[in-house]
Amino acid sequence: MTHQELSNFIWTIADDVLRGLFKNHEYGDVIMPFLVLRRLDCVLEPQKDKAYKLYEEYKGKIDDPAPIISGKLGTPFYNTSKYDLSRLKGDAKNIKINFTNYLNGYSQNVLDIIENFQLDKPVEKLQKNNRLYQLIDKFTEVDLHPNKVDNRLMGQVYEELLRKFSEMSNETSGDHYTPRDVVRLLVALLFEEDKKKLKGQGVVRSIFDCCCGSGGMLTIGEDYIKDHINPDIKLRLLGQELNPQTYSICKSDFLITGEDPDNIRLGSSLSDDKFQGMKFDYMATNPPFGVSWKSEKEFIESEASNPNGRFHVGTPRTSDGSFLFLQHLISKLEDKGGRLGIVFNGSPLFTGDAGSGESEIRKWIIENDWLETIVALPDQLFFNTGITTYIWIVTNSKSKKRKGKVQLINAANYFKPLKKSLGSKRKEITEDQRKKLVKIYTSFKESEDCKIYDNNYFGYRKVTVERPLLDESGDPIKKKDGSIKPDSKKRDTERIPLQRDIQDYFDNEVATHVPDAWMDRNKDKVGYEINFTKYFYRYKPLRPLKDITNEILDLDKITEDLMKKLSL
Repeated sequence: MTHQELSNFIWTIADDVLRGLFKNHEYGDVIMPFLVLRRLDCVLEPQKDKAYKLYEEYKGKIDDPAPIISGKLGTPFYNTSKYDLSRLKGDAKNIKINFTNYLNGYSQNVLDIIENFQLDKPVEKLQKNNRLYQLIDKFTEVDLHPNKVDNRLMGQVYEELLRKFSEMSNETSGDHYTPRDVVRLLVALLFEEDKKKLKGQGVVRSIFDCCCGSGGMLTIGEDYIKDHINPDIKLRLLGQELNPQTYSICKSDFLITGEDPDNIRLGSSLSDDKFQGMKFDYMATNPPFGVSWKSEKEFIESEASNPNGRFHVGTPRTSDGSFLFLQHLISKLEDKGGRLGIVFNGSPLFTGDAGSGESEIRKWIIENDWLETIVALPDQLFFNTGITTYIWIVTNSKSKKRKGKVQLINAANYFKPLKKSLGSKRKEITEDQRKKLVKIYTSFKESEDCKIYDNNYFGYRKVTVERPLLDESGDPIKKKDGSIKPDSKKRDTERIPLQRDIQDYFDNEVATHVPDAWMDRNKDKVGYEINFTKYFYRYKPLRPLKDITNEILDLDKITEDLMKKLSL
């Protein structure tokens, strides 16, 4: 069964059982928890009776039988009740009581997951309307054991359903997950430059995602390394997630597939860092685009005032917290050498003038030689937005050839149109296109789609230009110390590239037009911005005037003929 077939089957369950009882935007709150429960059931079913007998044997004899039960079963989780979803159907009259007993029978690590699904109210509503049995019955028709539905496939199912549910509730799909073609490109860029460091026996590395959603970045990252670089590597996958539902989905799959579920933690990465003080080898994330951080403003500004805090360089405007996530990740780069990949919209490239929080953050990153590569992606790649997005690769261990340089790649034309749109997603990056982009990246050579610049190319000095305040006769007015008073109404600024000599620029670009002007260098500010469109601009010659004239005459003739037909 493909992920699309399985997603459609589960979607049918939602439509058949929940329609008329729950609002469309509530479907996910019911379906996703039951999907997780069914997957847990399928894993535990072969040892179901043994788990119950072990519990009955040890309860009352020792305070905490959990370690013994888990050890004898050889599984990190278990359920000690008599029931699973299939057995619940044997007693339809007591379905609600037995279902509660079933949930309470799970080991504590699963109960922590179930708690975040907040199932009490939906289950109560299902029972009152005689739909609880029906829903359970429908879910038992599908086998979700990892041997039948592996982690990759299950991840695709989760994400497809989350996309549909978010569309129904007018939420942003990007808050939950990133399209897999985008993730595959990001992880390829993240790991290809470090191939040598990832090869060999006994290699252990960490991958972290501070907005991990249902875990796609982490699992696809692991798959890429094991499939393309080193199948024997030991990878620690870690993540933090704000949304309780997707956190629970991610944690449950970690539990099922043998990853450490304690490495997935709930809370805001910005104001409640669950990995405080920890550093990572690799990080990959897609923070929500243009999301306000006003609710966390007090905490963030307090940390920004701390010279050792994550946000000490500056903070962006409160309407967009993208750069806060990047600063958070930079603070977690492994000291011996770490790399991170992050997906942004266009705002972090240029928003904010010299001296603003955004510009100061760009300045800090570029002047520390951490910005390695930015890739401009095609538009219409995401499910709920058609905007152009960018992958930033940031590292504190650039290779020798990349030191002091920033590579820009224009991937806007590397896509294939989808046969059928998925929300706003009308394009995808194919495997072949991804390989071409990775080759452009690793070759590190300028081409039509690749530009390489010195770090200071993106910097400019904002210089204040003054002109004299004149009296009625047109003469400059002087201060008591003999200096000329500036006219604030004529005050202007010039943005002078760092690569230009300031006096030379002023003499040639300003003084030739306004000879009485001067620079007030005490007000200088240095800013950084990245104008992607300008760097990759391709001039298109104007059409010949003759062709345009002929086209207008042809249109006039067509209009004239139509008017004659209408007048008949």
